[in-house]
Amino acid sequence: MLALAFLTALAADAAPERPDDAYQPVRSPDPITLTVPEIRHLLGSVFDSPAVTVARLLHWSNWRRRHQATARRSHYRRRAAGEPAG
Repeated sequence: MLALAFLTALAADAAPERPDDAYQPVRSPDPITLTVPEIRHLLGSVFDSPAVTVARLLHWSNWRRRHQATARRSHYRRRAAGEPAG
């Protein structure tokens, strides 16, 4: 429980302030903010497995968050167009 609280506080601290425009993340090409599972994965990889370099780990994290941002934009675009999900 303490570890989860620590990761949640870390994620909240890393998150930028929310813009006034609620739809700004949909239009932004930036990756999503760090989430608790992402921080947990990064910390676990750093402390557990020396086989992965830090540069490669950060590259993977950046790619993953950009991919999630693209998926989020596509999801919102499809829902705004009224297409059925599936």
